[in-house]
Amino acid sequence: MFKKIFKKESVKGISIRGVTKYYNTKKGRKYVLKNESFEIPEGKNIGVLGRNGAGKSTLLRMLGGIDFPNEGEILSDKSFSWPLALSGGFQGNLSGRDNCKFVARVYGKTPYQTNKLIERVKEFSELGDYFDMPIKTYSSGMKSKLSFGLSISFDFDYYLVDETLSVGDPSFKHKCEIEVDRIQKEKLFIIVSHDTKIIERMCDVVIVLTNGSLKLYENIEEGISVYENQ
Repeated sequence: MFKKIFKKESVKGISIRGVTKYYNTKKGRKYVLKNESFEIPEGKNIGVLGRNGAGKSTLLRMLGGIDFPNEGEILSDKSFSWPLALSGGFQGNLSGRDNCKFVARVYGKTPYQTNKLIERVKEFSELGDYFDMPIKTYSSGMKSKLSFGLSISFDFDYYLVDETLSVGDPSFKHKCEIEVDRIQKEKLFIIVSHDTKIIERMCDVVIVLTNGSLKLYENIEEGISVYENQ
């Protein structure tokens, strides 16, 4: 979940250079991107649209550094979260507290900063005593709460969202939405969602992923129309 692949360069925004990404299947290679070069503009909230199976989540994981191109490279001088609510990277035998401590160390936090982060995540996630119990005892919802709370406790340039902007019961979802609104006043989001209303509300531009290629639409309505008529 937490390994980064980005190289610091004097690029503005995000530069995808000659990237090919595929998966081997029984029917041959399934391509997400084919030798794609693409510049994602700086300072924009970005919506990513595409049909089921187009590879939207894979693209998001590559941006977050938890998946890798088969060829090419992704360059940026910005920092990226892992996808909000993604819980696949936790160590099941460790407690929520110890997982938070591990991630804080990976990101170079001091002991004081780590303790402050842990207390914030514990309070936000509302896990109670489970915060000090092994992750493998958590429900999927509890893991998502921990992951969401951990993600928003770091200061990233871009926050990655795969389908959901909130998790948990209605009260917790409302708290997540308030936090997302707060973050968006200062930071940027890259959002994968089939909910075009969310894309319209939160994004400045749209990228449509189809047949292994990316196309940018500065007009949100035009991008959504292209997606809906694929």
